[in-house]
Amino acid sequence: MLRLVLAWVLVNSLLIAPLWAYTGDGETVGWIAMEAALLVGMLALLPRRRWSAGLATATAVGLVLVFVLAFVDVGFRASLGRPINLSLDLYLVGAVYKLALGNLGMAKTVIAFVIGALGLALVTWGLARLLMPSGRKASRLVPRLGGLLMIALFALGLSRGGSVPWLGERMALPAVQFAKEQVEQFRLTQVERKNFAAELAATPDSYEGTSGLLGKLAGKDVLVTFIESYGMSALVDPQWKAVVRPRLDDLASRLAATGLHVASGKLLSPTLGGQSWYAHGTMISGLWLDTQLRYDLMMASRRETLVDDFRRAGHSTAALMPAITMAWPEGARLGYDQVFTRPDISYAGPPFFWVTMPDQFTLSFLEHTIRASAAGRPLFVEVALVSSHIPWTPIVPILDWDSVGDGAAFAPYEAYGAPPEEVWIDLSKLREDYPKSLTYSLDAVTGFAERYLDDGSLLMVLGDHDPQPWVTGEDVTREVPVHVITRDQALLKPFLAWGFQPGVVPDSHQPIRRMDEFRSWFVPAFSDPPTFAAKRPSLLSDR
Repeated sequence: MLRLVLAWVLVNSLLIAPLWAYTGDGETVGWIAMEAALLVGMLALLPRRRWSAGLATATAVGLVLVFVLAFVDVGFRASLGRPINLSLDLYLVGAVYKLALGNLGMAKTVIAFVIGALGLALVTWGLARLLMPSGRKASRLVPRLGGLLMIALFALGLSRGGSVPWLGERMALPAVQFAKEQVEQFRLTQVERKNFAAELAATPDSYEGTSGLLGKLAGKDVLVTFIESYGMSALVDPQWKAVVRPRLDDLASRLAATGLHVASGKLLSPTLGGQSWYAHGTMISGLWLDTQLRYDLMMASRRETLVDDFRRAGHSTAALMPAITMAWPEGARLGYDQVFTRPDISYAGPPFFWVTMPDQFTLSFLEHTIRASAAGRPLFVEVALVSSHIPWTPIVPILDWDSVGDGAAFAPYEAYGAPPEEVWIDLSKLREDYPKSLTYSLDAVTGFAERYLDDGSLLMVLGDHDPQPWVTGEDVTREVPVHVITRDQALLKPFLAWGFQPGVVPDSHQPIRRMDEFRSWFVPAFSDPPTFAAKRPSLLSDR
């Protein structure tokens, strides 16, 4: 009987714990997982046979797997603001491993994974032993009576939980609910596949043959620069706003003093807390890429993007992606003339945990390698700045630009700040460091603009997404700031007509515009004479 009770407590804990981890208490999710009572009760009624022992082992494995997936689901909701989709998201296991590797190093990552695997194996073995039916005839009666009581508890929960408030509030079906959510996710994934195919067919994607394609940008470099985790929450959250807004005002003064003009607005990002490639792909393709399925389908299609538009307009195109450490076939699919990932960037300094190189070096490389080798041909470059990636440690200082060189000058700052394993578990520290990391990235961009932005350049600086919901809180709009910087004031006029306003702070009353609206607005607005995009589906519909 003691073994039966222990088995029920352990199974109940495995199923309920993820819900408590997400909500922080049991007031809204209950204390009793009714599936635990049913499973343990039914196994207690079985005779001790080889097949029943195998069934107990299989049940233990299944329960531990559900526990792991449910905790992963909690992680998705806290970091990406959405539930896991098992039909799409398993590829992120590799991303989690790389994130751990970048923050903890190889030794600690391997140790953590080994300890986790051994712990799960031990729990599975112990649970299988506890669930084994009793083998002695004399000892079967009591556990079978216990099993019947547990099945009765399950039945009572189903029949009376809705009519007895106290009982209903404390009972839950977490495994059943998780399975139902995944079945619904799978159904919606199939629907989404058909919807996206129809959207691709219905939405014109090419500006081939357009008269004066991007003519207002003829001979000008266009630099689209994403700042990691730069969301509107940085400008509206009271704690962060107190740090970021004064720095933005200071940067505006610095830019104005060097003859640079700035306009700012905001766009709605398709993602939150991570998966930055959704924002990058949405921005350049004009398609709403808010799931891996939609992103993969776009990549598998012949859909043209801003890269094709600029190439047709006579620009050389490049992508500068310092955080990508392996092969990146997407770059070839998108048609960039040059792709610079970490192996292609001659950086001699240290990595800063996950961050492969500081933003100042990335921008210096942009100027001294990519722009310097353009041979007078105008450029379109997509740049990813990653210093403001969670956990926002260390935050290095801005160096004299002449001393940046190959990056070796950053070596003394490798040990700056607290190690990630300490910062990750301290929410107050994360909230304190986040705006500081943003001001570093904004400082780097401002220094680059002051020093290197000439009369023939247009620099767009925007966020890819807001930080993780467990850092920002649940009420996040998913909007990101956009700053447009140039010495040619005429280049700001289309942006101002689109709802942007002069300065570095977006208009809080600007109409909500999604990132997938950008291409269909930008290309006509900067073509000479202006062109007009075909009608598009409703841009604020839920998908």
